[in-house]
Amino acid sequence: MRTKRKPTRLDRVFSRLDREPERPAHIGVPRMSRHRVVLFGATLAFYLAIVWAVVITSWLVRLDWQVMFFRPYQQWPELHAFVDYYVVLGQRGPTAVMVAAWLGWRSWRQHTLRPLLALGVSLLLLNVTVGAAKYGMGRLGPHYATEIGSNEMWLGGDIFPSGHTANAVVTWGILAYLASTGRARRWLSALSAVTSLGVGLSTVYIGTHWLSDVLLGWAAGLLILLALPWFEPLIARAEARILALRHRRRTHRGRTAPAPVQPAGAPVVLEPPTGHEETAAPEPVPTGRAPSRPHVYLAPGPHTTRAERTPVTPGGSRRPQHAERHPRGATSATRP
Repeated sequence: MRTKRKPTRLDRVFSRLDREPERPAHIGVPRMSRHRVVLFGATLAFYLAIVWAVVITSWLVRLDWQVMFFRPYQQWPELHAFVDYYVVLGQRGPTAVMVAAWLGWRSWRQHTLRPLLALGVSLLLLNVTVGAAKYGMGRLGPHYATEIGSNEMWLGGDIFPSGHTANAVVTWGILAYLASTGRARRWLSALSAVTSLGVGLSTVYIGTHWLSDVLLGWAAGLLILLALPWFEPLIARAEARILALRHRRRTHRGRTAPAPVQPAGAPVVLEPPTGHEETAAPEPVPTGRAPSRPHVYLAPGPHTTRAERTPVTPGGSRRPQHAERHPRGATSATRP
């Protein structure tokens, strides 16, 4: 007796994906609500407070030096192999490729370019804002510190804020931003926050960043995610222009398609001219050979034989000559 196999969780996931409609209407575009504006203002204040605390060499800088002298990679050396792999979740290249692959499949599935365009805008904002802050403040990392207790600012460094932490917040947080349901958005937001903080603490464990770098990088990435609704009109216009350009290219390609070539020997029918008077349609003229000549009627009476006539072609008769065959002109025959 054959029993029916019980569907697994993976089977249920794929069945839900198969039932997903094209361009689902229930996915709303996030707007800049009052709650989001409050969060953006609080995060911006937190960002400026960290920068000010590092600039004036406050207790945060002293905490940075204490953590650096603690050397976590020497306290827990058994975690070093795991941290080396975990910190890759904050590198821009691998994470951008993975997230872009998922969002590209989702764009193809839902017939919309919004997921990929939102990812592109967020990464562009990340490069501009975080890159400008890095090179503008020029802070040196723990491995290149010059003076104990100093904030190491404006010395040509590029580690403040932490790029790994900010990149982890943006690349994994964009999945929560584009989630289709509120429950999925909450779970993905918590997961991206924990992942990004873990990536930042991994850089502190290795010794490539100060603790304040991680806090500022986390705030910088969160500011980008909170500001994305302001760029939704730009994303919508870009999507409309790209789709319109694709439509024009398709129509232009259809207009410039080559006309069908008629096979040799097919009759070409000439249509009568359009007008008030009806004209008889001419007979079809076969292509590939000239029209036949009109028949010539000879007058009745005696005429010469075929052998005595002038050959039609310059080369004479096309038949080969045979020695045993008598020429036709040997006996003259007259038509009665």
